[in-house]
Amino acid sequence: MPMSPTRADKNTEPRRFGIRARLLALLLPGIVALLALDSWNDYHALSETVANAYDQSLLEPVKALGNSIVVRPDGKVQVHEAFSVEAMFAATSARYKHLHVGITPVGTDGPETTLMGVPDLPPPPVAPPEQSVGKPVFYDAWYQGRPVRIAALRQTVYDTRSTHDIQGAGDTSSNAAWQVLIQAAESTGPRTRAVNESLQQELWRDARMLLVVTLLVWLGVAWTLRPLERLRASLRERQPDDLKPLDPTGIPQEVMPLVDAVNHHIESHRTMVAEHSQFLADASHQLRTPLAILSIQAGYAVRETDPERMRESLRAIVTQLARTRRLSEQLLALAHATHQDNAGGAPALVDLNAVARAVVLQYLPLARENDQDLGWIDARGDLPFERTDEAAAGDADGEPTRPVLPVHANEAELHEVLSNLVHNAIKYTPRGGSITVSVRRDARYALAEVCDSGPGISADRRASVFQRFQRDASSDARATQGAGLGLTIARSYARRNHGDIELADAGSADGASGPASTAGAGLRATLRLPLANLK
Repeated sequence: MPMSPTRADKNTEPRRFGIRARLLALLLPGIVALLALDSWNDYHALSETVANAYDQSLLEPVKALGNSIVVRPDGKVQVHEAFSVEAMFAATSARYKHLHVGITPVGTDGPETTLMGVPDLPPPPVAPPEQSVGKPVFYDAWYQGRPVRIAALRQTVYDTRSTHDIQGAGDTSSNAAWQVLIQAAESTGPRTRAVNESLQQELWRDARMLLVVTLLVWLGVAWTLRPLERLRASLRERQPDDLKPLDPTGIPQEVMPLVDAVNHHIESHRTMVAEHSQFLADASHQLRTPLAILSIQAGYAVRETDPERMRESLRAIVTQLARTRRLSEQLLALAHATHQDNAGGAPALVDLNAVARAVVLQYLPLARENDQDLGWIDARGDLPFERTDEAAAGDADGEPTRPVLPVHANEAELHEVLSNLVHNAIKYTPRGGSITVSVRRDARYALAEVCDSGPGISADRRASVFQRFQRDASSDARATQGAGLGLTIARSYARRNHGDIELADAGSADGASGPASTAGAGLRATLRLPLANLK
């Protein structure tokens, strides 16, 4: 069985990570790095502390032995109470602990004499005499195949005994001196174990902290996303035609712009659906009447036996078909005008002056047929059509001239706007009347005006005539034959191109009218579009 496109798209779509996973992926590496750095610093600080503590305990027997060295009356050097010091040193742990006390006569090259302990402990590093005598030295070495930590102290012992001549011959003194080397060594195993145990405890604490942080992030995100989960559940439970705004209760402040945007989109969609429903209702209502008339006229023509009267019925059918066709075309134009289509990209550069001139040329035959004076005022002045033809053709070298009134818009839609305005003016202006199409500019806008000498529209009805199927009453029966869609289509196209249409009395130069204006003074319809910047 072939896989459905939806299922295939879901299978091939790359997996997206949720907010929990993204936060954990963002936070955990930083937390792990900080904990690792903190553990590394703690490890070094702990190692230094443990080393100092063990070194101090290792130095105690060395100092005790240094204070216990005496010169006997017979001139020999010995360690006083050596057994007590050795017992104190071995009290904690007798394994892998060693002491050494050796003496060497000063000024002689004789060998060292061991007073106590093992004689073969590794000697301390070589150092200048002024830095080695009287100052303890700590160093690492190997003894009997094991790593050991050794504390060493060098000191000089002088024989300052005073001897008294028993016969009273006088006093004499001895100036003998010895250099004493005192060493205490122990295995590095205990201190290494102490550091490792502390490091393990630190790592366990960091791991627990990392687990707690991960759990807090997970629970915090879950708690924060609860309103969104409820919002998603409410959306899934909605009917397809339910276009109520989303309920923002309990939504986090950071998500409110998204909810507002969704509500704005829902409101726009609801407005569009309402407009489409109203459009379909109005269109069906407007098409129902001419179709009923056509059905009646066709039935009457079928039953008619007189050829002349049959031809009259057929002519009426043709006339009604033309009106119905015009209505259908306007309905299609209105549907297109009210549809927001942004797929075309940026609008092109259009010359409003050239578009308006083309519309005037298009409607000249209809105006002459109705015995109306259709005039044209170019943006460059009141020029005859021959002059504007030459200007529109280009310069002497065949290059097209710059647009007179450049605007960014859809040329076909602008043509439709002006066509509706001119057509309305021709329809409502009585025979013998005048219609003037003029194009000009002000500081920011390009203006195309259609001014007629018809009955005009009262100020209180100028807003309503832009609604669908609204027609203004006129003494001329031709005015009631339209569908009331011309101005609606024109304004919709104008606003699609970032412009608008304004209605005023024909005698109003600024396009505005006061509240006391009444119908009968003619009508000025002005298309206003932003000027394009050609710099």
